[in-house]
Amino acid sequence: MTLGGLLLEHLTLVEGLWFALRLRGRSPGKVWEPVDRDADPDWAWHSAADDSPAELRARWEGAVERSRELVAEALADGGLDTRCTVPPWDDDTRPTLRWVLVHMIEEYARHNGHADLLRESVDGRTRE
Repeated sequence: MTLGGLLLEHLTLVEGLWFALRLRGRSPGKVWEPVDRDADPDWAWHSAADDSPAELRARWEGAVERSRELVAEALADGGLDTRCTVPPWDDDTRPTLRWVLVHMIEEYARHNGHADLLRESVDGRTRE
């Protein structure tokens, strides 16, 4: 596990999956199209080792900008109650934009916590 894989590559994928694919029914991004996530579900976690920090950050920033545009589009179409176009679960449940936004806050918080544990294991500092 690396910070690049955890905070940049994985969250770039999550941005694309939730805001582009599930919310708006669009491609999560060209970089993800050839990836067989069923064959390698952890691809985003380990593929980051092949990219520079600048490449990872640029890809994440691009994904976040695209997500902001898609959220603005969804807000204009129906507000926070706009339903996802592609159901993320097998029971055809389609969460709202409101749910997706809260989920993304949780996703970022969870992985920032993981990053803090990695930092702690390197520098030994706690309670900061």
